[in-house]
Amino acid sequence: MNTTQLARVAFGYPAIDNHAHPLLKSQHRNQFPFEGLISEASGAALTEDAVNTLACYRATKQLCKLYRLSVEPSWQAVKHARMAVDYNMLCRVCMEPTKIQCLLLDDGLGGVEQYAEDYQWHDRFTYSPTKRIVRIEVVAEKILSGLMDELIERSAVEAVVLLNAFFEKFTASLKQSGEDPEVVGFKSIACYRTGLDIDHWPPDKDTIEIRRSLTRMVLKYTITRTLRLADKVVNDFIVNIALRIAGECGKPIQFHTGLGDNDIDLSRSSPAHMQPIIKAYPDTKFILLHSSYPFTREAGYLTAVYPNVFLDFGEVFPCLMVIGGPNHFILERFKEGRRYTTSVTALSALTKLAYLLHAVFQVLSAVVTASDMTEAQAIQVVKGALFDNANRIYNLKLRPQWTGTA
Repeated sequence: MNTTQLARVAFGYPAIDNHAHPLLKSQHRNQFPFEGLISEASGAALTEDAVNTLACYRATKQLCKLYRLSVEPSWQAVKHARMAVDYNMLCRVCMEPTKIQCLLLDDGLGGVEQYAEDYQWHDRFTYSPTKRIVRIEVVAEKILSGLMDELIERSAVEAVVLLNAFFEKFTASLKQSGEDPEVVGFKSIACYRTGLDIDHWPPDKDTIEIRRSLTRMVLKYTITRTLRLADKVVNDFIVNIALRIAGECGKPIQFHTGLGDNDIDLSRSSPAHMQPIIKAYPDTKFILLHSSYPFTREAGYLTAVYPNVFLDFGEVFPCLMVIGGPNHFILERFKEGRRYTTSVTALSALTKLAYLLHAVFQVLSAVVTASDMTEAQAIQVVKGALFDNANRIYNLKLRPQWTGTA
């Protein structure tokens, strides 16, 4: 069956990237391994093992075209060619052809303030202004460490005082973000810190467990003067506050699920653990990032039965390059909620988008050919996945900058 129109829309319709990170500044272009383009691993698993995967071989082939290399495709040749290109030109070459109309940036990633560009800097690559996603754990850490410093200096560390002051400041900060038109959503990395088995903390629940946890944290902070929220009781408390505020202000909250670095506990990274908390906050929109791989079926179930749950399906494609397996499952369960992401961070957004578009088109064209869906229906799925769903869910009120007629 001819799917020419579907191909034109799949490879030409504008995109909203709902989960990206800021591009690095020119002087820090090599701050992170380039292999991060193809894997979420770290250490030797990233720099030595990931280069021998199908994802790397396909990226190498495509990037050789981008850099116009006539040599036998090699990862080292690609890295060498990349270093020879002016960085500003490199960013433009990798970003402009993607047709990303709007970027939603999580600028709370570690090192962003030091190494990356400001979120508004990215407007040079897009038709529509870049917006922010606020990472709640980073906000909480800054507030808590500041309060601890004040209390320690006064030798007046009391858990009740600390908890009350933290609750007041953290709540005020999130509400301020909720009212800020530059902020379109929140994000939690509870998956990395204490897992997705998040307990429900209603406002009237006894806080004695939280006070005990805060006391332990203060004692440790007094010695180390560093704070990383990794206490389940406190982390769950923080997430609950954010879920309430997100629901009140009508802004989604993203959750890292599944796919991630080696510091996550895989057994606690399935979104299935989130079912009770999803039910507890029916007015809050939950975004499950990275297709929740390898828990894609659990994520698909949640998006099918809960109207406030949506599945992001972007970054998994470069890392999982098997068309017809989990990729097909992600697309076959299309609900009004799939959208595109790249997690850019100075890597090749062009390469990541190419992977995703290839997967979307290949799966949907097969479905149309099998007469399970009309081409017109498939086109609407593509438009929703790339632009329309995110535009609605994040209340962006954008019009697609698109010259096509489909």
